[in-house]
Amino acid sequence: MSRTIVITSGKGGVGKTTSTANLGMALAQLGRKVVLVDADFGLRNLDLLLGLENRVVYTAVDYLAGDCRLDQALVKDKRQPRLALMPAAQNRTKEAVNPEQMQELIGALADRYDYVLVDCPAGIEMGFRNAIAAAKEAIVVTTPEIAAVRDADRVVGLLEAEGIRNIQLVVNRLRPAMVQANDMMSVDDVQEILAVPLLGVIPDDEGVITSTNRGEPLVLSDKPSVPKQAIENIARRLEGEKVPFIDLESINDGLFARLRRMFRGAAT
Repeated sequence: MSRTIVITSGKGGVGKTTSTANLGMALAQLGRKVVLVDADFGLRNLDLLLGLENRVVYTAVDYLAGDCRLDQALVKDKRQPRLALMPAAQNRTKEAVNPEQMQELIGALADRYDYVLVDCPAGIEMGFRNAIAAAKEAIVVTTPEIAAVRDADRVVGLLEAEGIRNIQLVVNRLRPAMVQANDMMSVDDVQEILAVPLLGVIPDDEGVITSTNRGEPLVLSDKPSVPKQAIENIARRLEGEKVPFIDLESINDGLFARLRRMFRGAAT
């Protein structure tokens, strides 16, 4: 049975689209057929993060207008044949699609894919209402910052008001050293405010920025990293596996211990 999950945040700039691209790829690596739907009409970015921008010919708007077939609008990823992208129209506004049309689009995709992940635009206006129209589940992405958490709390309330009860939380760009220094909210702090189950925690890492700029989801890298493992764990939890959370504080302590040894060695 297909699962339709909207990935949202409320506030922009928290890594929601990056999380969507990587989570979709991670689920495809687990053997699932996945389609990513860019619901940010007029400001699409999911194609860039996947490195598929040069392969977009038709968009969701073209399909809904009857200008192309569903297969023509879907962009297949040659690196992972189980993953496809339904791009948004870059030259149309968010009002170009209404919730009923979004339900039609998602319904057609759900017949073909195990997962339909909808990348929701920032804000809570028309684009948000479109993105959640056909969703049965939601993943709320936030950074551990008070403004982002406040906006996420507003989004959780709106999702519940629309009858979406299966809501899970991803805390992105956590910096354990700042948490330890009381300069950043902890995961527990965020959970206490939002009161939804925790799906995963992704630490801040330069490798995520590098992979994003290259249009290569981090989970495709052969190089092991904590963010990559965290994303793969999120995918496995969605699949129903009981995966323990990574102890980010101990990893952070280990890093600083190695740095201290390096500096001591350089001083002698």
